[in-house]
Amino acid sequence: MESIRVLLADDHELVRAGIRSLLEKLPDVEVVAEAGDGQQAIRMVEKYEPRIVLTDIAMPGLNGLEVTRHLAKAFPQVRVVILSMHSDQGYVSHALRAGAAGYLLKGAATEELTFAIRAVAQGETYLSPPLLPLVIGRYGGRQDSVDCPLKKLTPRQVQVLQLIAEGKSTKQVALDLDISAKTVECHRTQLMERLDIHDIASLVRFAIKVGLLEIEDRTTSTSN
Repeated sequence: MESIRVLLADDHELVRAGIRSLLEKLPDVEVVAEAGDGQQAIRMVEKYEPRIVLTDIAMPGLNGLEVTRHLAKAFPQVRVVILSMHSDQGYVSHALRAGAAGYLLKGAATEELTFAIRAVAQGETYLSPPLLPLVIGRYGGRQDSVDCPLKKLTPRQVQVLQLIAEGKSTKQVALDLDISAKTVECHRTQLMERLDIHDIASLVRFAIKVGLLEIEDRTTSTSN
């Protein structure tokens, strides 16, 4: 039987090491590469051609949702499983709309991780059991009780938001996204209007709240 090729994407090395250790015990799973940020994850997919990408949401440069959206378009054969601490309906819905084939809570048991990877590899969609009532409620015709605030933004505005929240200047954001500084300023103005947020500190708090940025990431970026 051909092994299931998996790429791990998480900016915490210890987390990746722990997951790799678990997966390497499975005879039908092979961890082919690891990535510490979103851009690296995309490059690794191109190089190693995994069947499954197991990714966190909060990663520097390009978050897991944007990675998922990119892979769904550029590499539709690759199946993405989001591994997250967020169990709100909005996050799950946003991940599924981005193209994720699975959403696994970080508190899941080892057996559930194994089952999720095998199920997704076979073409199924997997959600942690606590999330099922939320999704059933959404697609059963009931109104969303919680929606993801990121829904108000375009994919590019989400990228600009994350990079600004990481402490990058307009020039740095422009270089990272290969766009002009003027375009960055335009995106920043538009996303602030859509979110009704009018200062950088509040943008940072918003990015942390919606899972694009972790507090320790912001601390590291401002101390460098």
